[in-house]
Amino acid sequence: MKIGILGTGGMAAALGGAWVAAGHDVLVGGRSPLRARRTAELAAAGAGSLADAARHGDAVLLAVPAAAAPRLVTELADDLAGRTVVDCTNPLVPTDDGLLLDVGETGSIAWRLATAAPGAYVVKAFNLCHVSSWTLRPPTFENVPLAVPFCADHPTAVAATRTLIDSIGCTPAPCGGLVRAAYLEATAALAIGMWWAGLQPRNAFPSPAEAPQSWAASPRS
Repeated sequence: MKIGILGTGGMAAALGGAWVAAGHDVLVGGRSPLRARRTAELAAAGAGSLADAARHGDAVLLAVPAAAAPRLVTELADDLAGRTVVDCTNPLVPTDDGLLLDVGETGSIAWRLATAAPGAYVVKAFNLCHVSSWTLRPPTFENVPLAVPFCADHPTAVAATRTLIDSIGCTPAPCGGLVRAAYLEATAALAIGMWWAGLQPRNAFPSPAEAPQSWAASPRS
């Protein structure tokens, strides 16, 4: 698969490197040609402008700060039309009460991006783990492949996202349509806040198989 990456930070290098290792054709794009080349070298990928990356990919990873994402997607809307755009951003704001979401009245940053580029197939994914997780080959924890939750509407985007996740040794975890992306973003705020407090989020979510009664048998109890 051809993958374009918008951004030159840690997520661009880590996920770009994982996809290159999996055999994908990856191009990293940034406003700074120098930073794009440096990030591309870390990922063993190609380098170019933001527009180059948008046009390159069957799938395009949006790996820029959440606050800058809507404007960037608006600028590239024509280039992104018909492509799967994977939003890995977390619109989080530190406060005295912990991390809060900064999404305006739209419910999620992913929804704002879908509005900014109506011709693109926006997906929410890869936003729940620290960047270092994506440098593992493959990402496994306690001998279990990492599950990657994602929200997507279009069948093409669902298929592309499954390929992106499967190919790096992770397990796709579909969580519904893009309307549910707000829950993934809220989960990131909760989990990251717990990590910062020295707590372990997964200890709050035991396996249903270990509970007295399965959630699958009684989802509303």
